[in-house]
Amino acid sequence: MMQLTVDLGDRSYPIVIEADLLTNAASWQGWLAHKEVMVVTNETVAPLYLDGVVSALAAPNRRIETLVLPDGEAHKNATTLGLIYDALLERRFSRKAVLIALGGGVIGDLTGYAAATYQRGIDFVQVPTTLLSQVDSSVGGKTGINHPLGKNMIGAFKQPIAVLIDPTVLNTLPERELSAGLAEVIKYGLIHDAEFFAWLEQRMDDLLAKQPEALVDAIARSCQLKAEIVAADETEQGIRAILNLGHTFGHAIEAEQGYGAWLHGEAVGTGMVMACDLSQRLGWIDNQVLNRARTLIERARLPITPPPTMTPDDFMNQMGRDKKVEAGQLRLVLLHALGKAVVTADFDPQQLQACLAAQP
Repeated sequence: MMQLTVDLGDRSYPIVIEADLLTNAASWQGWLAHKEVMVVTNETVAPLYLDGVVSALAAPNRRIETLVLPDGEAHKNATTLGLIYDALLERRFSRKAVLIALGGGVIGDLTGYAAATYQRGIDFVQVPTTLLSQVDSSVGGKTGINHPLGKNMIGAFKQPIAVLIDPTVLNTLPERELSAGLAEVIKYGLIHDAEFFAWLEQRMDDLLAKQPEALVDAIARSCQLKAEIVAADETEQGIRAILNLGHTFGHAIEAEQGYGAWLHGEAVGTGMVMACDLSQRLGWIDNQVLNRARTLIERARLPITPPPTMTPDDFMNQMGRDKKVEAGQLRLVLLHALGKAVVTADFDPQQLQACLAAQP
């Protein structure tokens, strides 16, 4: 077992990384004392892990209910969120209840937002089952839903009471989902840790092959980096925004193509290439850094160019709705060097247009 901490004072919580954690009753009892439990999952994860989790959670005088939601980014919306509220109300869960988010980023975001708002706030635990959610979305307390006019535009900061990561669940993860998660892993190297980026260049083949030691090392380092950034800036008033490298471009792709057509990590992978391309055009990084970023992202089996149907106007229209827009001014996460990201509106808009126009 490996344990990290997200240091937020009296709201600090553990990130536990442990093989076979999902079905280990002893692991659960160390973090859960609630008598009312609802496990929220989806149609893909439920047949694989729900029964084992429910058995591990069983305890005297504990009521355990389950809710299985449809799978996919297309269902990260107010309608699906309402299903969680309906289940909590119909089954008369109190403010002492806890929600268990068993699934990927969509389940984590939906369940966390329900926890943030049901009876003005109840506890929840993140149990991420995809690489992307294990290394990124389960940590830090961002929760919410999509709107047809923008991704993640409705939500709340709600920290979990624990993040419980079982790396063995990645054995059942499809290759496309694994690659989507690797986009967020690569992101940490680009924005904050050049040595980690170099390690990823050495171990990418092992990660794609799901080599257990490599996966655990990548998960642990990613979580450690995110925990440090979140502890320094919980509500994204400063440094935490660097975690959005590639996301402004990527969210534009997701929204324009329709949620679910591109996986989030796929869109972020392309978005990071575009952010690095713009950084190079501005003279902030050289061609070597751009080529290293593009090569590693491509080696992770991620797309490195946006959909050919997307025009610069499509990008600008979608990017104008980004949460980092302030007073009508677009801010982007760009690189000043490998391992050093900045959030800035101080860039030549003509270079941004050149970057967008250069995409096939």
